[in-house]
Amino acid sequence: MKRALDIEQPAQLTDYLRECGHLAPDEQVQARVLTGGVSNRTVLVERQNGEAWVLKQALTKLRVPTPWFSSPERVHREALGLRWLSRLLPADSVPDFLFEDYDHDLFAMRAVPEPHSNWKQLLLSGEIAPNCVTEFGRLLRTLHESSRRNRSELETLFSDTTFFEALRLEPYYSYTAGQIPGARSFLEALVQETQANRTSLVHGDYSPKNILVRNGRLVLLDHEVIHWGDPAFDLGFSLAHLLSKAHWLVSLRTRFREAAALYWLSYGDAGFEARAVRHTLGCLLARAAGRSPLEYLNEKARTRQVAVVLRLLARPPARVLDLIERFCSSDLTASQG
Repeated sequence: MKRALDIEQPAQLTDYLRECGHLAPDEQVQARVLTGGVSNRTVLVERQNGEAWVLKQALTKLRVPTPWFSSPERVHREALGLRWLSRLLPADSVPDFLFEDYDHDLFAMRAVPEPHSNWKQLLLSGEIAPNCVTEFGRLLRTLHESSRRNRSELETLFSDTTFFEALRLEPYYSYTAGQIPGARSFLEALVQETQANRTSLVHGDYSPKNILVRNGRLVLLDHEVIHWGDPAFDLGFSLAHLLSKAHWLVSLRTRFREAAALYWLSYGDAGFEARAVRHTLGCLLARAAGRSPLEYLNEKARTRQVAVVLRLLARPPARVLDLIERFCSSDLTASQG
C-alpha cells in the first residue's frame, strides 16, 4: 500500500524526494506552497545547487465553495500535455518536464527562472502590454495549427475528454445552465456542439492566470484538461477573461476592449468564428454564475455580467469584434465596493 503524501507538508515532501532518489540523503531544500490554483497542491522546491522545481499533486476535491470533484489521475494528462507542448510550441513556451509519480499522482517540472510575473496580476494592475496580447493570440494559433499537423498521433493520444468534461463542460456550461434558466437551452446546445467538433489539440485552460511573463515572453502553465477537441473553446475561454476585466476595471475598459480585439486579430482567421462567439458568451456566463466564478467580480458585478450576456443572447453577435464592442458598450457601470 502506498504511503499517503501531502506535498504541502515540507517534512513529508523532503522525505519523499530523498526516498525516491531525487535528492541526496543529506540534502536540504526550501519548499514554498504556491497559491492561486484550486485543483492542485503546487509547491516550489529550491535546491542547494541553485536548481528550482515545481511539484504539482492533483486534489480529488477542488478548493471552491461548491462541491466539485475530479480524479487526481488528471495530473498525468497534464504531464503528457507538457511533454507534447514542448515539441509543438516555440522554445521556452512551457517549463521543462522533470519526473512523474503515478502512485502519488504528481509530477515535477523545472521552475520558470526569476524574474517573472503572472500576467493576470499585471493586467489587473493596468499593465496591458500589446506585445503580450499579440503573443497570446499567436501562441494559441500555433498550438492549434501544429497539433493539426500531428493529428495522426495526437488525436488518439488525447482523445479522452473525461477531465475536460468534469472540469470545464459540467462546471462551466451544464451547472450554469441550471443557475440561469434564460440561458439553459443555449448552454445545453453549446455542450453538444463542443462534443461534436473535435479538430485540434485544445488547452482548455488558456487564460492570463496561467501565463508567466519573463523577459517580455509568455510561458504557458497548467495543462490538466488538454484534449483533442474544439479549438473555439480556447478562444472563448480566453476572450471571456479579457472582457470580464473590461467589465470590472472601468477606468481601463477601453484598453481591455482594444486588447480583446488585438488578441482576436493576432490569432487570425479561425474558420470557426461563430463558435468562438458562442463560447465567449458561454464562458462570460460561467465566470459569473458557474462553479468557479471570477474572484475579483463581486456579487453585483456577476449579476450585471449575466444580465448583459442574456441581452446579447436575445440578438447574438455574428462576429467576435461585434461581440467585443457590444459587450463593452453595454451598461457595465461597475461598483467596486
